[in-house]
Amino acid sequence: MDNNILSIEIFGSDIVCASCVNAPSSKDTYEWLQAAIDRKYPNQTYKISYIDIQQPIDNERQQDLANRVLDDEFFYPLVLINGEVVGEGYIQLKPVFTELEKRGFVSNLS
Repeated sequence: MDNNILSIEIFGSDIVCASCVNAPSSKDTYEWLQAAIDRKYPNQTYKISYIDIQQPIDNERQQDLANRVLDDEFFYPLVLINGEVVGEGYIQLKPVFTELEKRGFVSNLS
């Protein structure tokens, strides 16, 4: 992977987190986050991935994180930006946007 491209990973499951009643599903969170980022930071390059913690994962680091979620070390969905946790469980935009801006993203919204 190109190290210059910001990486956003969302670890989740089709099964809604037991402690996240009324929260959107992991897949819905992934789609919502991608749409929000594209709207606020158009034309800025990043890679966003959804990793299903219930499925086999080839990437060893991602499998380790998925196991940690399955072992209840993290709530899901778990959101990482360039490998750093920015949210888990009920995801909010502000911490995600703050991290993106720390990494050089510029909003087109005032």
